[in-house]
Amino acid sequence: MNDLDPNAYVEDRSPGTGRLRPRAAFTTDLPTIALDGDWRFRLAAGLDDLTEDFATPHFDDTGWDLLAVPSCWQMTGLPGEPRYGAPAYTNIRYPFPVDPPRVPRRNPTGEYRRAFDVPAGFPSASAVLRFEGVDSAFAVWLNGIRLGDGKGSRLTTEFDVAAQLRPGRNVLAVRVHQWSSGSYLEDQDMWWLSGIFRSVSVVIRGVEDFFVRAAYDHTTGRGTLAVDVTAPDRVSLSVPELGIVAADPAGPYVVEGVEPWSDENPRLYAGELVSEAGERVPLRIGFRTVAVVDGVLTVNGRPISLRGVNRHEWHPLTGRTLTEDTMLADVLLMKQHNINAVRTSHYPPDRRFLDLCDEHGLWVFCEGDLETHGFEPGGWRRNPSDDPDWREAYLDRAARLVERDKNHPSVIVWSLGNESGTGANLAAAADWIRRRDDTRLIHYEGDWASCAYVDLYSRMYIGVDELAAVGRGQEAPTADPADDAHRRALPAVLCEYGHAMGNGPGGLTDYQLVIEAHPRLAGGFIWEWIDHGILRSTDEDDARSFYAYGGDFGEEVHDGNFVADGLLFPDRTPSPGLVEFKKVIEPVRISIDPAHRRISVRNLHHVRDTGYLDFRWTMEDGGESVGSGALSVPATAPGATTEVEWPADVRAALDSARKNRSGHEVWLTVSAVLAADETWAGAGHEIAWGQAQVAPATAPQPFTPLPAVARDGYLALGAARFDARSGALLQFGDLEVAGPLLDIWRAPIDNDVRGSGGPLADRWRAAGLHRMRHEILGVEPDGSGLTVTARLAPAGASFGLGVVYRWTGCDEPDTGLARLRLETAVTPDGPWTVPLPRLGIAMSLPGTDAEVEWFGPGPGEAYRDSRAAARVGRYRSTVSAMQTPYVRPQENGNRHRVRRARITTADRTLLITGDPVIDLTVRPWSTAALTAADHQHDLVRDGRIHLHLDHAHHGLGSAACGPGPLAPDVLAAVPAVFSVEFSTGR
Repeated sequence: MNDLDPNAYVEDRSPGTGRLRPRAAFTTDLPTIALDGDWRFRLAAGLDDLTEDFATPHFDDTGWDLLAVPSCWQMTGLPGEPRYGAPAYTNIRYPFPVDPPRVPRRNPTGEYRRAFDVPAGFPSASAVLRFEGVDSAFAVWLNGIRLGDGKGSRLTTEFDVAAQLRPGRNVLAVRVHQWSSGSYLEDQDMWWLSGIFRSVSVVIRGVEDFFVRAAYDHTTGRGTLAVDVTAPDRVSLSVPELGIVAADPAGPYVVEGVEPWSDENPRLYAGELVSEAGERVPLRIGFRTVAVVDGVLTVNGRPISLRGVNRHEWHPLTGRTLTEDTMLADVLLMKQHNINAVRTSHYPPDRRFLDLCDEHGLWVFCEGDLETHGFEPGGWRRNPSDDPDWREAYLDRAARLVERDKNHPSVIVWSLGNESGTGANLAAAADWIRRRDDTRLIHYEGDWASCAYVDLYSRMYIGVDELAAVGRGQEAPTADPADDAHRRALPAVLCEYGHAMGNGPGGLTDYQLVIEAHPRLAGGFIWEWIDHGILRSTDEDDARSFYAYGGDFGEEVHDGNFVADGLLFPDRTPSPGLVEFKKVIEPVRISIDPAHRRISVRNLHHVRDTGYLDFRWTMEDGGESVGSGALSVPATAPGATTEVEWPADVRAALDSARKNRSGHEVWLTVSAVLAADETWAGAGHEIAWGQAQVAPATAPQPFTPLPAVARDGYLALGAARFDARSGALLQFGDLEVAGPLLDIWRAPIDNDVRGSGGPLADRWRAAGLHRMRHEILGVEPDGSGLTVTARLAPAGASFGLGVVYRWTGCDEPDTGLARLRLETAVTPDGPWTVPLPRLGIAMSLPGTDAEVEWFGPGPGEAYRDSRAAARVGRYRSTVSAMQTPYVRPQENGNRHRVRRARITTADRTLLITGDPVIDLTVRPWSTAALTAADHQHDLVRDGRIHLHLDHAHHGLGSAACGPGPLAPDVLAAVPAVFSVEFSTGR
């Protein structure tokens, strides 16, 4: 500490003073004093507003507030108004001038005090004060004595308190600064939050540290175990299952026939370290060996494929402070959705999360608390990564990462950090890690151009064509031939891809097909796991709650809703993107061949056969079950494929459906479910499914068209009434109708609004696609129907869409059914330079909600490049339930390739049939209202049910941070003809 400036540590590049060396996180039976709970708290405006004597034991803090520890102080008061400052979100930019290592003097500073009792007999001579996480810099006093200071917000910091701790009352004082020199190293894409946000405790240090080294030799089935222990007295090791009892931990012990640890079989052996003083430290040992073999990532001798997600720690009310129940919920949801890997973006997580990964089976890329992305806008000028003055800070963060988490078998890769440019300090950190732990690989994406000091060739957000080139080893060469040779020998991983912002990502199937085609490609991690929305309320009763994002707290600089880019909504409800990802990455592939009446099962697991699964079949005729049962499939080895013939009951169900002659499509679905309970899901949980149409629908009944007849002010076509001048449909049977008219606009999704090549939504608006005018050119009734000619174009433009609506209709006296058919022919004219958002017809009905039933893919939303998870069936829902509540409202809720649908309002029913299919969206508000809304509570029902019947949609892609839709999913302005039929009873 600088005696002239007691607060100099705030801007000092040093990672801290007075701290103990980092060590492993572990539990012990020695006594602990937990300090979580209510602390006295005062928020100072900055360094000129500090309480001079707040650290003295007898300082009167009764007038101070109470604040929970752990917590982030800016989250206090939510979902109402934040009580202490406010959250702020930036993706790249620092929220203060970039002038390292200086930070603003007006630096919000939390002053914390906690009085606690030390019981008689507590072994204070070995006491350590432990902070699991404090953001950003902090200094600590115990009983008025300054212990030291620290930085590294998401890293553990310990102080020796043997000399200061005393029996009875003790007073702990902590000063936490929102900004510090460490903030320059913590520019991760997330909310800026401050405080003591992880647990605090006083622990007794007996066994100081240990490093479990448990390797597995796949060629012999032997495990090798050695435990390096640092302790003041002799320590023994016992692992009863392995026959090791009260032995020397150093070993090494060679054990025959151990079960290795993997994501699919997370086998842990219970062990214990026992010191001569009587301390007991439980161990959970997993044997596994990580290696690169011929450019392929292997564990235990088997190639692995990462089906992963990037995971920030987040809760919509508590920020980065999570309970163990919340962490467990994350792990279980991941496993239940076929995810097998996590990158802890971009810092080490709460240590308990890694315990859960060990227990339930997730590969972990454990990442350092490092990102300096805010230097990129300035051309990486003054970037700490290559500045010798920051070397100590980089090495400190690497050491604290490795030392804390080194005993987790789930951790197979150390990641230096994220988006910090390149430089000697990163190379030095990699070198330190490699010398300390040679059992794991080292990752860092920022040096992908050379990969000089890493063990994986890592990329983010590249397109599938470039990914395929990498898989073939045909990527562009590096500048240095030696680096090039090194990089081409490395496995490749997508550390970020499939940006899950809003409605998307699209194209995940395309990525997965490329990954599975090339052994060099080790898979990747979707960005990211959860939307970082903050729960807010607009009234005291929380009746109009919503999720806030950047800019909602008055930030001077912010990046809007870019913080809401997860596979989970903020309340941890799976988004359609997560449901899609689960299907795309199924570890078992089920294919049905109707022509040869065979079913194939391909096992993509790396160690587990399919014996843990039950296979079931269901046959549906028009969405109604006509048979179901168990399917006998022999256990299929990893990497193998098994084919089985349709059993007799499946063939009989199909024959019965054909005899029934319902006229509907018949579909066979085969699913694979857990045969028994797993730690992460119960028996019956579905892992994979396959589906095929085994009988087509019969052709629709033709009808004899009726003439369009002029009446008093309208045209009649059977049960339909049209406006005589505009040709607009006004009424069908007893149902009042507005529209349908050609529509090409959609409320832009986040992938339309953002994009490195220029946001597509901006191009759409510049072209005027959001303000197209519908001009009627002709209304021509005739003996077989009605033809309406129109043109759709924006003001000021020389391009447009010619459209011809051809209406035909009939009445069926025997059934009382009225039928009305619309064929829409669209012809572009003029210079179209942008794709269409959508192409279809829009209409509305009176009502605020309705029952919706449809036959086609479901049950959730689907789009042309995000439809793998939608299976054909008969589904029922309501208009309200069919809306997907993206944090920023946007196009959503589309049901793809619907064959037929029934819309039932309070007193009317409308039947819709595609010819042969139509995309269906049903909403309680208009596209214009959806486009204008910033948050979900902005959407107000307008008394109409809005229907979109689309021929096609532009693909979703991943352009918010990555490539847009592939060429087949781009909706070009080309001639198109599509038809739909309406029916209603009279």
